Amino acid sequence: MNGLSVPVPRIGCRDLRVLARGRELLHVPALDVAAGEVLAVLGPNGAGKSTLLRALGHLGGLRSTGDVLLDGRRAGRRELRPAVAAVLQRPILQRGSVAANAAAGLRMRGVGRREARERSAPWLDAFGVQHLAARSARTLSGGEAQRVALARALAPEPRVLLLDEPFAGLDATTRVDLLADLRSVLDGLDTAALLVTHDRYEAAALAGTTALLVDGRIRQLGPTARVLDEPADVDCARLVGLTNVLPPAVSGRAELLVARPEHCRAVRGGCVELRIPGIVRRVVPLGGPTRVDVDTAAGTLACLAPGDGDLAPGVAAAVVVEESQLRVVRRSTDGALVGQPPLRPPVPARSARPTGPGGRSRPAR
Repeated sequence: MNGLSVPVPRIGCRDLRVLARGRELLHVPALDVAAGEVLAVLGPNGAGKSTLLRALGHLGGLRSTGDVLLDGRRAGRRELRPAVAAVLQRPILQRGSVAANAAAGLRMRGVGRREARERSAPWLDAFGVQHLAARSARTLSGGEAQRVALARALAPEPRVLLLDEPFAGLDATTRVDLLADLRSVLDGLDTAALLVTHDRYEAAALAGTTALLVDGRIRQLGPTARVLDEPADVDCARLVGLTNVLPPAVSGRAELLVARPEHCRAVRGGCVELRIPGIVRRVVPLGGPTRVDVDTAAGTLACLAPGDGDLAPGVAAAVVVEESQLRVVRRSTDGALVGQPPLRPPVPARSARPTGPGGRSRPAR
């Protein structure tokens, strides 16, 4: 033996299947999230993201088979309930004050009222809503309510945090601020977190590891930066924003290529390394960049660039892409996982005990 220990995953599953009306909605052969790790599950609507989250947390209402693992051991609802906290897309707050709502998770675990208030207060502060402690929870804005919901979930110091699109419905400024605050909080914890989202920017902001879920199957898994920049196939490419697909017959290359609209330009002339001729379909100013859709032999390609020059619908143009922004992908796979072995990338050992709000050492579990 080399003396190095492999960390035991905090939450995971083996051969997890979810069925409904005789149809398999989800099949995950294996998935692990270590303590202190944030895993983003990125997928389109209907891919099974929330189903996976509910199945891992035994949150009910599902017919599933296979094993859910907690600290490497098979776990049922009884074992998971005290270990797992969930934050949903729409926060559900009780009647009463913000302080009472933040303490509710601890109260449900048998903690006394006064102690629960004291232990939850630093979490309200960590999410920037301590000054609202005395206010009725029913008077909060959507962003404030979600901050309280996060404080409530983390106050009991759960071993696993499940986040089901917690930023959906928030305005852009609130979303960015809350992303930054949550990232700061999670960086100081040994909680294993799983974020379900359809937004690649949220995955990039919060998660060190990302899984791409397509049609109930994890199609790709690996470090977030790599998954977002090096998609495995066409489905994965579209999911992470590389929506312009250039087949060999159009690009003149041997490989199937993809590119992001923000890396494409529509021009009336010029010489570049890759140039796809076509006719402008529409020009749509978006308040910053202008979107130009160009009909080509590869289909309609989207371009996002400042200004629109002299382009107009019906004008002959070309879509140009810098060589460095092109990515090679396979055609859609049969659902087999594409990623870097091992299935879950190794997590570096932590050199110090994580702390919660206020810099206090977290108790050993």
